[in-house]
Amino acid sequence: MMKPVQSPVLFIPHGGGPLPLLADKAHEEMVAFLKAISRKLVRPSAIVVISAHWQETTVTITGAEKPPLLYDYSGFPDKAYEIEYAAKGSPQLAAKMAALLTSSGIDVRLDNQRGFDHGVFVPLKIMFPAAQIPCVQISLLNELDPQKHIDIGKALSSLRDDNILILGSGFSFHNMAAFFHPGNAEADEKNLAFEHWLRDVCTNDKITESQRKQDLLSWSNAPFARYCHPSEEHLMPLHVCYGCTNTPAKLAFAGNVLGKTTSAFIW
Repeated sequence: MMKPVQSPVLFIPHGGGPLPLLADKAHEEMVAFLKAISRKLVRPSAIVVISAHWQETTVTITGAEKPPLLYDYSGFPDKAYEIEYAAKGSPQLAAKMAALLTSSGIDVRLDNQRGFDHGVFVPLKIMFPAAQIPCVQISLLNELDPQKHIDIGKALSSLRDDNILILGSGFSFHNMAAFFHPGNAEADEKNLAFEHWLRDVCTNDKITESQRKQDLLSWSNAPFARYCHPSEEHLMPLHVCYGCTNTPAKLAFAGNVLGKTTSAFIW
């Protein structure tokens, strides 16, 4: 019996708040990438998104049939709070995910009230604007332990056999202070050093998976890691993606977002 073709897993930058949907020039490369990559994908039956903007003490999954949108940002024009993305949820998929996590010894709960945050609806509105594909969001754990997020991905890996796209929505660079200050050579060198390290760890097919995993677990020892990620919530969706695959990725995007060198990966 032939092994089923597995759906891809993607780790992407979702940009700054609603700016990718507001024709912001600092997001043009990212928006073009998200549009292009979505056209290359087989239409998924559902999408599971791990967003940097939802952290809980217990792994939590959206269980609503029609999740609302959470405009979890402030200080933007009125139109940023009028964005619509009417993708349905999938209580059935949420229940299946909960069962997979439970069977792997991971505590989980369903949240039938929470909606989709901007780490979900911003990239999906660019990638799948018709909003016709059911979507379920899963939280990070607020302790941000790399091993636990790899374990979450491993527990959910069989979803790939059901044509379900797993999307890690974060940012390979996320230093908020640096985003709002003019770049300089020293800052750019720090940004590039970490990006080069991350790209090598994720894509180098000459290293073993045990070494790749160890590098991701000890990511904070990478060059200028804590400059690029003072807090790691925007990197942890990548760990979930890796846990789903346990294989080298391909570099899907190497561009500029908000003035910083940024990467996306596909497995």
